[in-house]
Amino acid sequence: MDTRGPVDTGLMVDSNLEEHRTSVRGASLAWTEEGSGPTAVWCHGLSSSRDAQEVSRMFDWSPVVASGHRLVRYDARGHGGSTATPEPSDYEWRNLAQDLLALLDEVAPGERVAGIGSSMGTATLLHAALLDPDRFSRLVLTSPPTAWETRAAQAGFYRQLADQVEEQGLRVFEEQMLQGPPPPPAFGDVDLTADGLGIDEDAMPTIFRGAAGSDLPQPEALAEMQVPSLLLAWSGDPGHPVVSASLLAEYLPDAVLRVAATPEQLARWGGYAADFLR
Repeated sequence: MDTRGPVDTGLMVDSNLEEHRTSVRGASLAWTEEGSGPTAVWCHGLSSSRDAQEVSRMFDWSPVVASGHRLVRYDARGHGGSTATPEPSDYEWRNLAQDLLALLDEVAPGERVAGIGSSMGTATLLHAALLDPDRFSRLVLTSPPTAWETRAAQAGFYRQLADQVEEQGLRVFEEQMLQGPPPPPAFGDVDLTADGLGIDEDAMPTIFRGAAGSDLPQPEALAEMQVPSLLLAWSGDPGHPVVSASLLAEYLPDAVLRVAATPEQLARWGGYAADFLR
């Protein structure tokens, strides 16, 4: 665990980036690109969008751009500016991985790319790297979600929440967030509502049911994955327990783990990612 002092996180996402669209498996995915050089793709978390976590100052990937990368940020199916589809299975992580690979075929054809993910995005990248081992040069896997033994309880919560939102509306989700556990200490003054909810009320039950039917790849499959990986976890969050990151560090053949317990440590993640991807 890093214990160095605070740093300035610097520039956040450029709001003037041109939006592009690519049709993938029945959905239209919205994406932007920034910088030049080798491609790195950013995969956001559940109910977020391509730049929400940067707008909130949870993450800052500008060091990746500054280090000479073309950073592609995209909205997952049913999130942000991307369109939704009606089947919960479309949102299962292994199928979101198919979306990612199809998108990369369009935006970075034939290129080995770096992947940066958060929670659902981390899961998407792991499934995608197993489906196409030669597609990724390196992975930065942040805030790994509940998995394996810890997944059942989270899946049950998602199914219950999907039913409640369907019956009572979005206010149920808002109440759950207010009544839930406090944010991890590493979040500090991060504004989790800065860019609003990344999915609309109509799509939300379907998306959460897809998340409920998902899990990280099995350990024996991960043990065969040869892509160098940087694991970045924060402590104090039952939805993203450090145990998930610790087990991934154990299962993946080439992985390094860092854990953030303070806002100062979380603020370094962009720099860690840039250094790792050089």
